[in-house]
Amino acid sequence: MTDTDARPVPPVADRRPVARTHHGDTFHDPYEWFRAKDDADVTSHLEAENAYTRERTAHLAGLRETIFTEIKGRTLETDLSVPTRRGDWWYYGRTVAGAQYGIQCRAPLASPEDWTPPELVPDEPVPGEQVLLDANVEAEGQEFFSLGSYNVSDDGTLLLYGVDVAGDERYTLRVRDLRTGENLPDVIPGTFSGASFSPDARFIVYTTVDDAWRPDTVWLHELGTPVTDDTKLFHEPDERYWVGAGFTRSDKYLVIEVGSSITSEELLVDAADLRQPPRPVWPRREGVEYSASHAVVDGEDVLYVLHNDGALDFELVKVSAADPQGAREVVIPHRGGERLLGVDTFRDWGVVGYRSGGLERLGLLSYEDGSVTEITFDEPLYTVGESSNSEWAPPLLRLGYGSFVTPGTVFDYEIATGELLLRKRQPVLGGYDPEDYGQARVWATADDGTQVPVSLVWKRSFGEPGDAPRPVHLYGYGSYEHSIDPGFSVARLSMLDRGVVFAVAHVRGGGEMGRQWYEDGKILAKRNSFTDFVAVARHLVTAGYTTPDRLVAEGGSAGGLLMGAVANLAPELFAGVLASVPFVDALTTILDPSLPLTVIEWDEWGDPLHDAEVYAYMKSYTPYENVRSDAAYPRILAVTSLNDTRVMYVEPAKWVARLREVGADALLKCEMVAGHGGVSGRYNSWHERAFELAWLLDVLGLAD
Repeated sequence: MTDTDARPVPPVADRRPVARTHHGDTFHDPYEWFRAKDDADVTSHLEAENAYTRERTAHLAGLRETIFTEIKGRTLETDLSVPTRRGDWWYYGRTVAGAQYGIQCRAPLASPEDWTPPELVPDEPVPGEQVLLDANVEAEGQEFFSLGSYNVSDDGTLLLYGVDVAGDERYTLRVRDLRTGENLPDVIPGTFSGASFSPDARFIVYTTVDDAWRPDTVWLHELGTPVTDDTKLFHEPDERYWVGAGFTRSDKYLVIEVGSSITSEELLVDAADLRQPPRPVWPRREGVEYSASHAVVDGEDVLYVLHNDGALDFELVKVSAADPQGAREVVIPHRGGERLLGVDTFRDWGVVGYRSGGLERLGLLSYEDGSVTEITFDEPLYTVGESSNSEWAPPLLRLGYGSFVTPGTVFDYEIATGELLLRKRQPVLGGYDPEDYGQARVWATADDGTQVPVSLVWKRSFGEPGDAPRPVHLYGYGSYEHSIDPGFSVARLSMLDRGVVFAVAHVRGGGEMGRQWYEDGKILAKRNSFTDFVAVARHLVTAGYTTPDRLVAEGGSAGGLLMGAVANLAPELFAGVLASVPFVDALTTILDPSLPLTVIEWDEWGDPLHDAEVYAYMKSYTPYENVRSDAAYPRILAVTSLNDTRVMYVEPAKWVARLREVGADALLKCEMVAGHGGVSGRYNSWHERAFELAWLLDVLGLAD
C-alpha cells in the first residue's frame, strides 16, 4: 500500500479568528488560540495531529526500524572519550550499550609530568576510576533528562551539576562531595546553564532568567548558606541583552559577559574578592562587539581583545588589564573577508580562530611577536576547533576535527614540535571506509549575481554528482552568523548508502564567508537567505545533479523559517520539506515583547512593533502569513516539542493548519515532553532521526 492509498482524514482545527493590527494593517489570525498551552482543546488537537501522523507514516515502521538498526549498528555503544587532564586527574565520559545517557568519570594521573592521556579500552577496567555522575541513575523515572551545568572544583573535591527534567532549559543545581559521594544541602532551582565554582570552591557563580527566558542576572552563592542569602553580582535590565559569567583559565578574573546580536560588553571581577563591583573592560557602545582573554606577558597582566570597532571582520588588540581602556596595541589587524572568530589564551601562547575561504581555521599566537602559525590539514573541506583545554600551562593543545567523510577526530597538537598526535577517531562499525565517499564544494549564482557556496557529499559507487540526476537532500540554516561547517554524521550514512547526495546551501545570513555574508542576510536583507537557497536548488536541477521530484529540503529553528519561506517561494522545486522546530510564525512572535526572546531578536530580524518598514518586510516573507492558495506544495513534515522555549510549538501547529486549508499534504509531529533540542537520550534521538530520514526517503521514492 502506498502513502496515498486509504489515506486517513487529517484533524481540522476550529477557526477562531483574532484580529491583530499594527501600522494600519490588520491580520486576522484563525489559529492563534493554539497558544493556550494548558487548554484542553489545544492538547486534544496536538494529540490528534500526532495520531494522524502516526497513521500516515505507519507504512514506514519497518524502514524506521531498519534505519535505527543501521545507526545503532554503526555506533560503538560501549565507548569512552579521550581523557582530558585537569589538576591531578584525567576526566572522561563513558557510554554503555543499552544506556540512554553518558557516565562521567575520572582516573588519577600517573605523575605531575603525565600529559599523555591513557588509552582507554571499552569493557576493560580503568585503574583508580571514579564515577562522578551517572546520568542514567539521575534520569530514572523521568521522561526527559538534560544535563546543563557540569563543573568540578579546581581541587577536585566537589562536583556541580544542573538538571532539567521538563525540556524548558531551567536547571536545578546540586553539589556533590566527591570524597564521600553524597550531595550537599545546597540546591539552587531555576538556573540557566553555565554555572561554575570559584577557584577556591567557596562559591558558585550562576545565572537566572527573566520571564522572557533571558539570562539577565548573575548570582554568587556561598556553599553552606541559604540560597535566599545569595548575592546579586550583576543584573542587566535591557531586554536586548543576554548575560553569562565564567572564570578565566588563569583563575585571575571572573568575566561577566553581556551581549546582544550586535553589541557586547565584558566586566571583570577579581577572583580573590568576588563581592567587589564589576568593572567594564570597555564601556558598552551600540554596534561594537568585543571579547577579552587574560594572559601574562613579560610579567604584566594583559587582555587580548577581539573587537569590530571600525573593523567589520574584527581586529585583535592587546591592552593592560589594569587599564583596559588605555592604549591599544594592534596584534592582528583587520583583514576584510577573513573573519577573526575568537582568541583563547594560555600561559605561554594563545590560539586564534578565524574563517578564511569559507572554512574555520586555527592558528597558534606568539606572545613575543604576534605572529600566527596556522595548524593545517590535508582535506579540502573540514571542521576544526579547540576541545577540552582547561589547564593554564599545557605543552599540548587539544583539537576536535572532522569532515563530511572523516569521523570526529581528537588530536593533541604538540606546541614544541608542531606535530599532530592522533588520540582517537570516532569508530564507525560495519566496515566504513572514507574512501568510498566523496566531498566537494560547488557554487551557485544567486539572483543578484552573488556566488553561494554549496557543499556536497556522496557515495562514490552511485557515480559522481552531475553525471546523472540523483536524489538530493539539501540542508540550510542562514541566520545569526551561524555557519554549517563540514561535519560527519553516522545517521547520514543511511541516506548516502541509498544513493542520496547530501548538500548544504551556505546561504547569506550565516557566517561562512565573513561578517558581510551575515549582514547581507538579516533584517531588511533577510530575503537573501531564502532566494539564495532557491538559487542553490535551481542550480542543482539545471546542472543535472537532481530533478525537483528527487529533491528534498531540511532546516531547523531559524532554518525552519527558511524551509517555510522557500516552500512559499518555489514549491515546484521540492518534493518534500522537513522543518524541525520551525520559526514559521516569526512576525507574530517578534511583535510580542512578552514572549521568550522577542526583544533580543529585534537585532536579528528588526523591530516590527515600532518600525513600519520592518513590519511590512517581515509580513512579506513570514511563512504562516504567506501560505499560498495557488501553490502545489511539496509534502511537508513539521517536528516540534511542547516545552520548547525558543520556538514555541504553536508556530508549526498554526502553520500546518493553514497549509491544510490550501490542500497541502502537511504533517505535524509534536513531542509532548521535550524542548528545543527534541527528545533526550541517545536511543530516543536515534529513533527520532530514523523517523525523519524514513519520511525523507519515502518522499524520494526510496522507502522500499
